[in-house]
Amino acid sequence: MLAGQRDTLSKYALIQSKRLKVLHQFFDERTLYPRDPRFKSAIYDLEMMQIFSLLEDQNITLREGIYRNKQRIHYVNRLTDYYLGAKYLVIEVNDDGLWQNTTWKHIMIYGLVAFLLFMLLGLYLAKLFLKPMRDAIVLLDRFIKDTTHELNTPLSAILANIEMMDQSVMVEKNKTKLNRINIAAMTVSNLYKDLTYLTLEQEKANFDEEIALKALIENRAEYFTILAHSKKLLCHLDLEESSIVADRRKITRVIDNLISNAIKYNKREGSIIIELRGKKLSISDTGIGIDETHIPLLFDRYARFNDTEGGFGVGLSIVKMILDEYDIDISVESKKGEGTKMVLTW
Repeated sequence: MLAGQRDTLSKYALIQSKRLKVLHQFFDERTLYPRDPRFKSAIYDLEMMQIFSLLEDQNITLREGIYRNKQRIHYVNRLTDYYLGAKYLVIEVNDDGLWQNTTWKHIMIYGLVAFLLFMLLGLYLAKLFLKPMRDAIVLLDRFIKDTTHELNTPLSAILANIEMMDQSVMVEKNKTKLNRINIAAMTVSNLYKDLTYLTLEQEKANFDEEIALKALIENRAEYFTILAHSKKLLCHLDLEESSIVADRRKITRVIDNLISNAIKYNKREGSIIIELRGKKLSISDTGIGIDETHIPLLFDRYARFNDTEGGFGVGLSIVKMILDEYDIDISVESKKGEGTKMVLTW
């Protein structure tokens, strides 16, 4: 704005300096200081002392060429000839403030255009940079779906044949081998159920009902007995009668995953404690524990923090998904090398 005003004010200064020259030459005949309706002016001597002034704003800074003070613009012109003893000529015009509205309008228009351009550029770059990650996730999801489909037939055949075997006629050595096969098959079966839920059953409609949690937990703990015995784990159940209204299939997946993890990441000859009190269920183990920095990422899909145990890292992701659906809160208490405790509250 000041740069735009400088040319106009310098013209005013040139006009006024010519008038001062005339007044200086004919000072004996003329003593009226020249005035102009377009501006007001003042003159100062070499010592910056005022000689004469018509300015409305007397607060002058002669060391600045052009500046704005409140609602007025001052332009300071240094005279080469000392007309009337003046070294400085100050031109004053009123500032109507219209330039501010214009400036803000330009800022808003150009700023909005720039913002939109940068946003489009940012979206394009984000899409470009995230493409390898997105492709990897799509590939992994496709692999899981294909794996789930291929697991169904052989897994069903293994489990069916294990149930049909007559262990009473087997020698102890073969019973041990069959037991190992059964454990492996149950582990794969649990993984298969997670993958099936994730890829096929997630969008199915809910069939909510009142579930007796004590009976359900006892049933699932019994199901995992063989896996627990394989690591010589002791399972302590302290259950009170309690119920929840939800889809039995989904709540079963939650309990299965939490018990399965308590077994999988437990120490040999450790213990699992399952407590049910009113609307609170806790499942704790004496296992390897989790680093505190990893707890916030524990429920992320494909997140794994232990390379010694298998899995796709989807179990706890499914748990969190189901709990969020039914507004069930889950908290994790864990200490590295001492164990983990999962607490569900509804």
